[in-house]
Amino acid sequence: MAENSLLSSKPTTPVGRLAPSPTGAQHVGNARTYLLAWLSIRSRGGRIILRIEDIDSPRVRVGAAEQAVDDLRWLGLDWDEGPDIGGPNGPYVQTERVELYRVALARLRCDERVYPCTCTRSDIESAASAPHIEHEGPIYPGTCAGRAAADAASLGDRAFAWRLRTTEVPREYTDLVAGTQRVNVKQQLGDFVVGKMDGSPAYQLAVVCDDHAMGITEVLRGDDLLPSAFRQIELFEVFGWIPPTFAHVPLVVGPDCRRLAKRHGDTRLATLRKEGVSADALLGLLAHSCGLRPTQAAVSAKDLLTGFSLGQLNPSPFVFDSRLLSPK
Repeated sequence: MAENSLLSSKPTTPVGRLAPSPTGAQHVGNARTYLLAWLSIRSRGGRIILRIEDIDSPRVRVGAAEQAVDDLRWLGLDWDEGPDIGGPNGPYVQTERVELYRVALARLRCDERVYPCTCTRSDIESAASAPHIEHEGPIYPGTCAGRAAADAASLGDRAFAWRLRTTEVPREYTDLVAGTQRVNVKQQLGDFVVGKMDGSPAYQLAVVCDDHAMGITEVLRGDDLLPSAFRQIELFEVFGWIPPTFAHVPLVVGPDCRRLAKRHGDTRLATLRKEGVSADALLGLLAHSCGLRPTQAAVSAKDLLTGFSLGQLNPSPFVFDSRLLSPK
């Protein structure tokens, strides 16, 4: 099925989401992506949903979700629905939506679109031979693909995950920022995990279920997640749902041109606040880095709405150095 036909009946009012993961503190890179996601929707009179993506339970940090909400408020970004204010599409915390994911996974099992995979990460690394896309791990070689969903019952205590049977269909979609993208999911990404043996979801399944249920029409995020668009489009098609449009923006990187991380110093938003950096000063720098303003003069998020267009964005990663910000 052509991707354009899947998008043909999308509602006219744009609906976006801010979806922090409480596995750590929000940093400058997160702020830049949130700002652009907010501007893209608000500049067209659309609605924003705040969703906490906390299904990665071993990595979730106590208090991180509340901190993320505080960071977004500090930046001057608002939303129409969320865990703090409620709304018609709640709950807005993924761990409170688990039953929705279990139903979806059960449907995939009944339709034989998934199979139980007992391969470990080291098994995959040793068996995979095809080159993989940047930011991606080895392509799953299909070791367990001969199993049926019902074979899970015969595995006893062996640990397994549910993998989606991907298709050989060459997929193409036009990213609102990155342009035309083409991938054969089976060959270039491989069958991917959508659930655990206990019926709990993996990231890709949870996100697709939530975006569909909440009526999300646009997903804007970092371009390291671009391959996930094809996995998610595949899942949307399996369920017969309309996918959102996607916009993948360049990452914020350190002076070594590597993705912003702890090795580049403390770039947490909470730390910047403690050091006296104002939200408008940070937004001015981020707006300048995106090509939205000629200088990094302080500016509010609302002041950036007029005339905003994703076509204005600088296509290169932003090299962040803490010396670009001085406390005001």
